[in-house]
Amino acid sequence: MEEILRVENLKKTFKLSRKQQALEKTKNKYKVAVNGLSFSAYKGEIFGLLGPNGAGKTTTLRIISTLIRADEGDAVVDGESVRKNPDGVRKKIGFLTGELKLEDFFTPDYLYDYFSALHDVPKEESERRKAKLFSRFGIEKFAHVKVGDLSTGMKQKVSLVISIVHDPDFIIFDEPTNGLDVITAKTVTDFLLELKNEGKTIVISTHIFSLVEKICDRVGIIINGKMTAEGNLKEITREKPLEEVFFDIYSREVGSDE
Repeated sequence: MEEILRVENLKKTFKLSRKQQALEKTKNKYKVAVNGLSFSAYKGEIFGLLGPNGAGKTTTLRIISTLIRADEGDAVVDGESVRKNPDGVRKKIGFLTGELKLEDFFTPDYLYDYFSALHDVPKEESERRKAKLFSRFGIEKFAHVKVGDLSTGMKQKVSLVISIVHDPDFIIFDEPTNGLDVITAKTVTDFLLELKNEGKTIVISTHIFSLVEKICDRVGIIINGKMTAEGNLKEITREKPLEEVFFDIYSREVGSDE
């Protein structure tokens, strides 16, 4: 298998505000969000980072996508180091997060053209891809509607399309179906499988067991910033339900930290 992503001993610590300390119910001024995390993803697979809220999934994906820097460790995307060559990494990846906020004033058509230009996509190719993707997601009839007037599901579809304007071979999706209705969620998951069949490598984060079981080739279970299990689903579950396996691991890990 061709390794596309290699994550090596990532560590990231954040300083907590007093409000965050209160929410975390801790007197500690610092939180270790990611703690010595390592894993790999291979060409043409969907790798799932599975864990509860606050486990370190989003922090990990932000480090890989060069949005934040790790305190220690590195991630290498198709030969490019996020630490040594973040610009090179950005050219190779597509990144979609649930926290991506599109400007309400602009339209999907304008935003698509804008981000295509940022990625230096040739005009003819950009128009061809836009027509294909807008049709695939039913965006064409909303192409000139301001984002602020779109439904939550349509905003997510527009965000997804914009994240892949440059047709990247490596794609990162942070909670791709979070907050979506069942119809839109199915549209997104079906598209992820299409991308995989095209040979793309996809890394997603999620806390939804059924999503992992449906689309992921391999999974890493992350708890308290640590990788507690990694492998294909059969290796990890041993024919047990994934949910049962997860909570067995969670109880063991959380208990060991007390």
